[in-house]
Amino acid sequence: MSDRQWLPPHDPSEGWDTPTEEDVAEMLGEDGLVSGVPLGGPIPGDEDGDGDDHLPPRPVPEVGSPEWQADAADLAAVEEELTTRWPESRLEPSLDRIAELMSVLGDPQHAYPVVHVAGTNGKTSVTRMVDALLRALHQRTGRNSSPHLQSVTERIALDGEPVTARTFVDTYRELQPYLELVDQRSEEAGGPRMSYFEVLTAMAFAAFADAPVEVAVVETGMGGTWDATNVVRPAVAVITPVGLDHTDYLGEDLATIAGEKAGIIQPGPEDDLLPRDPIAVIGRQEPEAMDVLLRRAVEVGAVVARLGSEFDVVERRVAVGGQQLTLRGLGGEYPEVFLPLFGEHQAENAATALAAVEAFFGAGPDRALDPELVRAGFAAVDNPGRLERLSSSPTVLVDAAHNGHGGRALAEAVTSEFDFKRLVAVVAMLDGKDADAFLAALEPVVEEVVVTRAASSRAMDPGDLARIAEERFTAQRVHVVDTLPDAVSAALDLVGVPDPTADDDVSGVGVLITGSVVTAGAARSLFGKDAQ
Repeated sequence: MSDRQWLPPHDPSEGWDTPTEEDVAEMLGEDGLVSGVPLGGPIPGDEDGDGDDHLPPRPVPEVGSPEWQADAADLAAVEEELTTRWPESRLEPSLDRIAELMSVLGDPQHAYPVVHVAGTNGKTSVTRMVDALLRALHQRTGRNSSPHLQSVTERIALDGEPVTARTFVDTYRELQPYLELVDQRSEEAGGPRMSYFEVLTAMAFAAFADAPVEVAVVETGMGGTWDATNVVRPAVAVITPVGLDHTDYLGEDLATIAGEKAGIIQPGPEDDLLPRDPIAVIGRQEPEAMDVLLRRAVEVGAVVARLGSEFDVVERRVAVGGQQLTLRGLGGEYPEVFLPLFGEHQAENAATALAAVEAFFGAGPDRALDPELVRAGFAAVDNPGRLERLSSSPTVLVDAAHNGHGGRALAEAVTSEFDFKRLVAVVAMLDGKDADAFLAALEPVVEEVVVTRAASSRAMDPGDLARIAEERFTAQRVHVVDTLPDAVSAALDLVGVPDPTADDDVSGVGVLITGSVVTAGAARSLFGKDAQ
């Protein structure tokens, strides 16, 4: 963090001055941009740049050094403080606390344009793809996503890289007096302190303003309307597929859940000097969800682009390490796009991300993005924990799927992208998830399942999970093991690979570790993968 007072305290009662035409001219600058959003100017990639498109590298202390140990200790202390707050699994229908904190800080979330992403499945993948494309198009980016796989620092990324432990700690400490002020005011009014997710969201917005970034890609946590991220004014709102999840908070049917997600589709800014229609980019949806989303778009006057209509996947071929795509975007076709991810659902996520970035830059039939930069952006996509290969001998895959919709997409991807003769799943889930729907989706592609406990206070009891699994797999195909490392070892034994380091023939057999983001993160750590 810099030494300057980057976000001056602000009294909400003071109000704000309306920008004059001179202010607007100054904001526009000579390139016709407002914080990176073209207003009739060239789309990035139309002209050669100087190549200096990213934030300066942040120093990272050597692992194990005294400085590294001090940073790790400080990060652990901050995480301990954060865990005393409401968990992110708990949602209250109010934006009062986060809005008040943003106002006190000077509204950092309005210091840059935002692509806002909501949905039940695929929103992290789309968020990462949008981020990668924007960076390929010479934009300095901030990315906010949740939950994290291995380290809380993953939630705040600058130019595609998680912030350092020191940056995370410094951001928290600088916000701390203002957090305590808002906590006090809320408690005096009979409300709770700010939640874990609200604080992390505020930290991301502040870090982006401090960097500074040219555009932020912000992923909702849960829902949309009452999600703490919904204090932004998005240039583009993206809705990925809506499914049944978090039904205790968001509703028990698709239409109700879609209504919550649709809350991020907001009216355009009330600014006559800089008129801009809101834009909604919508991924594949069930009809009842699409109806709700379109009604919301009409209500706020948003321009709509839909998968299968305004943009689509034209062609998809399985390739080594991923898939080769031809995408039809808002600006035309983009052939020969390599995506280093597996599954038809990821191809559709790619089309959605492309449309979102095109919409952000005002692309259209006569205004396409540079195809080479688009290819470079997709080729650079890194999406840990999403059908990720952790080992090749034998094949060990990990996926963060945790509901019926995600389970079906996972099963389809495993079937279409791999040729397993024998696949054993290791499954650990959280309470409140529809384990039956998830396991039902996996059963046709998995020979046996090893159930274990996720490393979370919200973990589903392995015995309960086993009973649900037995209804789908029969008792002979279900095994219960206490810990994830032992469960993975048991799964390797079941596929007939007692010694992964031996020269045994391991072709056609594999292990799939899945059931929750927590499980995916623990599996990555078990196999020595760094946080990303």
